[in-house]
Formats: sequence, structure tokens, C-alpha cells
Amino acid sequence: MDDKSKRSLQAAACRIRKGIIEGTYNARSGHPGGSLSIADLLAYLYFEKMNVDPQKAEDPDRDRFVLSKGHCAPALYAALTLKGYFSEGELKKLRHIGAMLQGHPCISIKGVDMSSGSLGQGISAACGMALAGKLDKKTYKVYTVLGDGEVEEGQVWEAAMFASHYKLDNLVAIVDYNGLQIDGRLSEVCSPEPITDKFEAFGWKVLTMDAHDMDSIEKTFAEADNTDGRPVAIIQKSIKGKGVSFMEDNVSWHGKAPNEEEYNKAMNELDAQLKELEG
Repeated sequence: MDDKSKRSLQAAACRIRKGIIEGTYNARSGHPGGSLSIADLLAYLYFEKMNVDPQKAEDPDRDRFVLSKGHCAPALYAALTLKGYFSEGELKKLRHIGAMLQGHPCISIKGVDMSSGSLGQGISAACGMALAGKLDKKTYKVYTVLGDGEVEEGQVWEAAMFASHYKLDNLVAIVDYNGLQIDGRLSEVCSPEPITDKFEAFGWKVLTMDAHDMDSIEKTFAEADNTDGRPVAIIQKSIKGKGVSFMEDNVSWHGKAPNEEEYNKAMNELDAQLKELEG
């Protein structure tokens, strides 16, 4: 992509990060760390890659997106807001009683293709969507994002076996590999390594990318389009809390919302990044 397009996507990612901080701050709860690490990916998917349109949210030919690591809903909500599915004001009501946006994605929300949150189940739902597309002779793609800690779940590998068996080459699973889960370092809690080898052993085409580099993201998704009858797994190396200095690679931000001082500091940092990108 040209430099202008790349900077536009980087700015979109920055705005998604601002939405994440806005939502979790006003909720006084949530998971900003793992949400921030997928902001670049969501910016690329929603503003460059996926065939989706908020004016035709139920289009049967649209691409599908399933956030299997559903606790990172603030990132999805921020991306959907930026895309125009609902107003920015909804982010400030995150997790409030009676609000549209709750702690995990719900299929009743415009733009959300699958309710998720119980880890391991999102990729199974994505497999069903991909199989339905094959049976209905549709050309849409299904994208699903998993946490690296999530792949400790046995159901993930049942789904991986299913996808390979049915040759779901319209399915792309992205593992957000930031190395941290709620209880600490992935390597110390229950290491699922080697993740790439496991997906390959289950019959998937496996790619790796830098989660915070738009050139790497674009190149990897171009490779993902060149399938050979296999589902595609992308292992994206990311930084939990990316974009907010004091949250980066810090496990405590898995389930902790910023206080007022932290909110102001985070927003000031993101505003400075956005100004540089748009300047």
C-alpha cells in the first residue's frame, strides 16, 4: 500500500485504541491490554480487507468476523463505532446496566456476527459459518481472532481438526500472540507452544506477522488469500497494551480499567500519536 493509505490505517488503529480507553474508563472495568494489541489488525480488516458495510449489515454475501477472545470486546466495539455501525456515545455506556454494549460481544448488536466470550467457542462458530458458506456456494470469508492463552483450550484443536477435514479455505484464524494471559506469562501458566507447529500438524496453512506493522499485515493477508484447500492460521506477534506506554507488556491490564489519571495520560499519548499521523 502507499504511504497515505498506510498512515490512514495507522490513524484508524489509533482511534480504535482511543475508543478502547474511553470504553473501559467509563465502564470502570474491562480488558484494555488485549484489546489494544489487536487494534492494528481490526483497523486493517474493517477499513481495508473485509467486505462489510454498516448500511447493509445483514448482507448474506458479507465477510464474517468472530472475536473468539470475546473479553476484548472494547476493541471490536471501537472498530464498529469508527466504521459507522453505531454512535461513539455508546462506548461511554460500556458495561452499564441496560446499555447496548456489554462485556462480551452479543449477536444482537449491529455488526456483531457471533456472541462470544467463553474461550474456545468462537473458532467453532467460525468453522460453522465457513462450512455454511461452502455449502451455499458463497464467496465470503470468515475471520476469527483468538488469544494465545485461549489456544490452551481443547475445543480450539477440535475446531482446527474440523476445519482441516472439511477444507475450509475460506476461514482465517488469527492468534494474537502477546505472550500474556490473565494469570501471567503464557510460558509459565500452561504453554501451548509450539503454536505454529500445532496448526501445521492439524493441516492448516500457517503464516506469521508483526501485529503492529501495516506492511507485514498487508503482505500476510495477501499470502492468506492464496490458499490451497487449507484453512489459514496467522500467528501475529503483538504487544499487550500496545500504544499506551504504561500498559505495554503489563499483565495487570488484562482485567483492569484505567482510573482518571491513567485515562488522561493514555489519551494524551494517543492524541499525540494521532496528531503525528495526521499532521
